[in-house]
Amino acid sequence: MDKSRTERVFQWILLGALLSITGLSLVENAWGQEDAVSWEQYLRESAVSREVIDTFLDPEQYSWAQFDSELGYILGRYLPFDGIDGSFTISTAQANGARTARMYTDRPCRINTYGNSFTQCHQVSDGETWQEYLAAHLGEPIRNFGMGGYGVYQSYRRMLREEKTELEAEYVILYVWGDDHLRNLWRCRHAAIFKWWDHDGGRMFHNNFWPNLEIDLETGQLLEKENLLPTPESLYRMTDPEFMYRSLESDLALQMHVFSKGLINEIDSGTVSQLSRHLGLPPFDLKSAQNPREDVGRILDQYGFLATKYVLEKAKHFATANGKKLMIILFDPSRAMKELIESGSRHDQEIVDFLTENRYLFFDMNVVHARDYKDVGGSLEDYRKRYFIGHYSPHGNHFFAFAIKRQIVEWLDPKPITYQPSDQRWIDFRGYLPE
Repeated sequence: MDKSRTERVFQWILLGALLSITGLSLVENAWGQEDAVSWEQYLRESAVSREVIDTFLDPEQYSWAQFDSELGYILGRYLPFDGIDGSFTISTAQANGARTARMYTDRPCRINTYGNSFTQCHQVSDGETWQEYLAAHLGEPIRNFGMGGYGVYQSYRRMLREEKTELEAEYVILYVWGDDHLRNLWRCRHAAIFKWWDHDGGRMFHNNFWPNLEIDLETGQLLEKENLLPTPESLYRMTDPEFMYRSLESDLALQMHVFSKGLINEIDSGTVSQLSRHLGLPPFDLKSAQNPREDVGRILDQYGFLATKYVLEKAKHFATANGKKLMIILFDPSRAMKELIESGSRHDQEIVDFLTENRYLFFDMNVVHARDYKDVGGSLEDYRKRYFIGHYSPHGNHFFAFAIKRQIVEWLDPKPITYQPSDQRWIDFRGYLPE
């Protein structure tokens, strides 16, 4: 890949990550709402070129993601130009899509982690993930099944699959990040991000069709939907504008999202009002709403929270039924962290209350950052630069690892070797030294 192309890809990747962190809308900050189009036109424009699909599916090509028949995609192997100080990052995975680990991998693994790019640790090299920092400190491995773009539901589905294999672990972490609530609901996240995401000719392609949750507007019940394109051959249907329109025109969560961002100029008021009723919210009327895009966004948040709570209940039931211990991580640097720092309140308090009332074990990184900000002071922009380059920098992952470390140590039984009682200390480095 030539240097100018590499730099352009990096700029788009970084722009997307920064917008996610800061909570800015590309519509409001790049195109403006005067560029809004019809829902049909928007979906037709989301079609992908055949060349992108060719590259993504080509086994001879290295790519950041690889096709998966159930989940749409899992982690691949690539060298993105997205790291600190204008560096490339070494991003590799095993055949099953688990990110490559090196710390104490010959020892038994007790912890598996699932989530999106902040679990995967995008924008750092393999040895700079929070799992690797923590594994180095504890003296035992931690597996990383995170994947950029996943929502809570897709991460849960990955957990179900891996925890039924020989790689299953007693301790399971499910990471709930930022807009993962909305990703639960979309049939194809590509249609939500194609306006700004650069596929790098297919080498950074992902967020194709996957399993998702959707509400039945007649009953108000959430339904689990399977991947509409479960084979490599079927993936080429994404090159057809007609298919993209017909398969996504009834994706209410996607329509609400792009309407709230100003990308389209129409929304079905009656359908949104029907959803509102099931969520216990006042009916929505497009004609009388003073800020219809904001109103739709708030209703969509509640829809997403409903889906996340559904997944959390399913994950807890699975863990209990299979003798596993579950920990939930909350982190939302784009909204909740900023809200806590600036006002002390947060838009996702409903999820925090749900976890507390139902006695989940959880770790809230938003609170950690809010406390740390008080100690550091200065502007919020400068504070972000300490830890973020879009996603966490290596420094940010290190900060996270040692923020969660105490809770991990208290959770594990028996304790890691580095936290054994002092009267039981031994000096035996078998398994820690090369043969």
